Formats: sequence, structure tokens, C-alpha cells
Amino acid sequence: MAAILSHHPYMFSTLTRFTFNSTPNSHNVTKIHCSNVSVTNTNTSENRQITLSNGTDSLNICRVLNGMWQTSGGWGRIDRHDAVEAMLRYADSGLSTFDMSDHYGPAEDLYGIFINRVRRERPPEFLEKVRGLTKWVPPPVKMTSSFVRDSINVSRKRMDVESLDMLQFHWWDYSNSGYLDALKHLTDLKGEGKIKTVALTNFDTERLQIILENEIPVLSNQVQHSIVDMRPQQKMAELCQLTGVKLITYGTVMGGLLSEKFVDTNVNIPFAGPAINTPSLQKYKRMIDAWGGWSLFQGLLRTLKQVASKHGVTIPTVAVKYVLDQTAVAGSMVGVRLGLSEHIQESNAIFSLVLDEEDVNGIREATAKGKDLLKVIGDCGDEYRRA
Repeated sequence: MAAILSHHPYMFSTLTRFTFNSTPNSHNVTKIHCSNVSVTNTNTSENRQITLSNGTDSLNICRVLNGMWQTSGGWGRIDRHDAVEAMLRYADSGLSTFDMSDHYGPAEDLYGIFINRVRRERPPEFLEKVRGLTKWVPPPVKMTSSFVRDSINVSRKRMDVESLDMLQFHWWDYSNSGYLDALKHLTDLKGEGKIKTVALTNFDTERLQIILENEIPVLSNQVQHSIVDMRPQQKMAELCQLTGVKLITYGTVMGGLLSEKFVDTNVNIPFAGPAINTPSLQKYKRMIDAWGGWSLFQGLLRTLKQVASKHGVTIPTVAVKYVLDQTAVAGSMVGVRLGLSEHIQESNAIFSLVLDEEDVNGIREATAKGKDLLKVIGDCGDEYRRA
């Protein structure tokens, strides 16, 4: 990769060249820099909140985020009133950060209704703790200032906010360098107060470095990361450590596959086990197949069940905590089926869970039996760009 060409007033205090070779966890750094990006844990008794900071940009979020992909269809019919009531219950319990996208069906609209309920029915200090993170996933067309502005204004209107707490940007085609233009326009909108913080989603390590070389300050990169999919720890986390960019993870419970429901089952035989009948279950079942298959996955589930039983929690709680403890991870997503099912107690149990050395070693031993997904799939986000 190219060297970082110039000093960035927010991100870097010296310059660096960060290059990777084909061996995971191997890199050459010709000059180490110190980052001005910081992460501060608040509520140290439970590590519930975390503050991402980058120069003058700052955002406090809950480390367990409520993922709203499940509102987009495929998980059951969402009733608007029931969904908003569920969002209030999550926020009242302390799970006050919601993650959505411009293409997650009615997610942004639901947040707009929810945040107005909060404004009317909760005290001002409660409103200050609520966060709405959204994504922009545009087609790879010419990224003009007006196109970017108009697109972001749609999300601002749907979410009924003057300024988006965080805009996470996705780009489909790296051969089109328009992503840099888009990010520069997003940074301009941040300067105008229409966006509080700019971040990424599903970018790989190489492109993250290019973005930073172009002096575009980003707070985080949202990537797929689970006990099965440890790719972010092989390349991405190293660059994050050097630059201070943080990871927000999704797929951390693999759509529910990392749960007691699938222990000692065989989903490869029709009607012999729980149905793989939602978009998330189908997506992450393919990830298990790439990693090593269902039989090997059963061994991992049994290990996780032992750890969960030892601590009096559930497998999903262990799965999320394990990823939260990884290098550069600021927060992890747990999908919410608003108005259909709730996992508030399980999610809150994550904050008090402490995995000991025996737990971690057991999990590592079980995961080491699977394939290296960096070699099978590629770096973070490559699953969306493979031919």
C-alpha cells in the first residue's frame, strides 16, 4: 500500500507506512504514529457505554447495539406500534443505541416515530443517551455534492433528526474510486452539522488505509465479526490499533445460530432440526459451511454451552462478550425482532459477564479447528464483492 502522504490534524501525529504481506498477523511498519482517536469507557462497573472520539468528533454509544436489519422483511410482519413500544423498552433498559440503514425497510421511519415518543415522554437527559446510527448504501454512480446531500437529507427526514448521530458509508465497487468523493462530501455535511460523525461499513483494510491517507477522518468500520468469523482480527484490527479507528461488529450471534436452539441438531437433514428460514440464518449458515461445516460447528456450540452454563448465561451472551473483548472492537450488534421477540435480559447480561482464561482458551481451541476465512473469503466485506 502507499504511504500516508501528509499530516492529518485529527488522526495522526506522525506519518506511517503500513503494509501487509500474505501471512495473517504479519505486517511491516516503517514508522509508528500515535493516534488522537480515543475510546473512553463510561460506567466502568459494567462497561456499558463507550465514547468514540476523533479530534473534535465524539459519539457515546452503548456497546451492545440494537440491530434493525430484521425490520426489512423476512423475519415476520412488523407492526409499527408494537415495534416502537419495543424500542422504548430496549432504551428504558439501557440498550439505547439503534443501528439501521437506508435500505432496511421501515427502520429509519420507525426510529423517527420512536425518537419523537422519547422527546415527548422521557426527560431530556434520557434523550441525550439515545443514539441512532444509520448507513448509506448508494449505487456506484458519480458522487456529486448534490447527490450525496439529497440522499442524506432523506435519512434525516425519515429519522426526524436535524443531525444524524453517525452515518456509516458502504461502497460496492472498489474499481470506482468515487467512494473517496462521497466521503469528502459527507465530511462537508458533517461540517454543516447535518451529520455528527462519519464512519464506514464493510470496507477492507486496504481501502481503510487509502481513506485515511486522503485525510478523511472516520470513527469506525462496521464489519462482520463472530467467534466463527475472526477475519477482522487478522488484518483490520492491526490498522485500527495504529490509527484509532474502531470496529462495530454485526453477525456476532450469526442470526441466532450461536444459541442453545441449534445445539445437537442436524439442519442438513430436512425437518430434522430447526428451520433455516430467515435471511440471517441462511446467510450465516453459508458462513458455517465455508468455515468447516455443521458437524464442526456442533463442537463449537457444545464448548460455548459449557461456558454459558458455568456463568449462568446463554450462548448468545457468551458469543457477544467474546467478540467485545477482541482488539479494536467498540461495540457489537444484536438483531432485534421488534414486537415479535425480545432478548433484553440476555443482552444486558453481557455487560457483567467476565470470561476467564479457561473460557477463552476453550473457545480458541474449538474455533481453531475451522478454516481460516481470510483465506477462504478474503478480507472484511469481500463477501459482498466477490464475482
